[in-house]
Amino acid sequence: MPSGLALHEKILTKLFNTNNELIIFDIGACEGLSSVRYFSIFPKSTMYAFEPVPDNFLHILKNKKKYNLKKLNPFKLGLSSEKGEATFYISSGKPPNKDTPKDNSTNFGNKSSSLYKPGKTKEVHPWLEFKESITINTETLENFCKTEKIKTIDFIHMDVQGAELMVLEGANKMISNINSIWLEVEKIPLYEGQALKSDIEKFLLKNNFICILNKMNHIAGDQFWVKESYFNNLHEDTKVTLNKITTKTALKSKFSSAFGSTKDRLKNIFKF
Repeated sequence: MPSGLALHEKILTKLFNTNNELIIFDIGACEGLSSVRYFSIFPKSTMYAFEPVPDNFLHILKNKKKYNLKKLNPFKLGLSSEKGEATFYISSGKPPNKDTPKDNSTNFGNKSSSLYKPGKTKEVHPWLEFKESITINTETLENFCKTEKIKTIDFIHMDVQGAELMVLEGANKMISNINSIWLEVEKIPLYEGQALKSDIEKFLLKNNFICILNKMNHIAGDQFWVKESYFNNLHEDTKVTLNKITTKTALKSKFSSAFGSTKDRLKNIFKF
């Protein structure tokens, strides 16, 4: 197991034994580095990686070969609420005075492409550019699982830049067979027409998930959701540990949200 686990990775190791043969979906996989990371933690897993951008998809194939990931299954698809074709807005760019991404990826700007047109994204990251759009193939999570004969998904890592609710809605009845989900959510529309944090929370609560990690600032953040029935079957000591993480991160998020909002208001007033 790699050293220096991120908080959501620590949670995963509480939910699942590292020797388990998990079914993991990496949705919006970009270059496949999250898949590489999860294989280092759960080496017996089977991974399904979804990435519609051709250049990014080629990097997934290179990383599959580089790290000898025989159980990594890449698909050049965008998961959505409908099967068909869709316009996909391609991101690019590089922040000033930075040359090499810290996450070992090859590119700064290839991580923000979306099914939605950019909205306030450039206000948050002025260096981002959206110079082109392409047509991609889309599929629903439910249809994909039927085709691949997948009955249960243990964990979903979702990084789809505003299209989270579309992916979740495409799960349809399969949503009840998903044990855990990590995803990014936004409080403000970084992309035009995207679902916001409250929309995603409403959907997941309605489908009997509980949020055990809510790591937010005043703009965006990460959430980790677990199916309630799966959580209830965990060992009591594990539930106590996870509840402590929930409480601690909730307090930090409240502070971060309040501080960030105040800082932005002052910035607008004093123009610094």
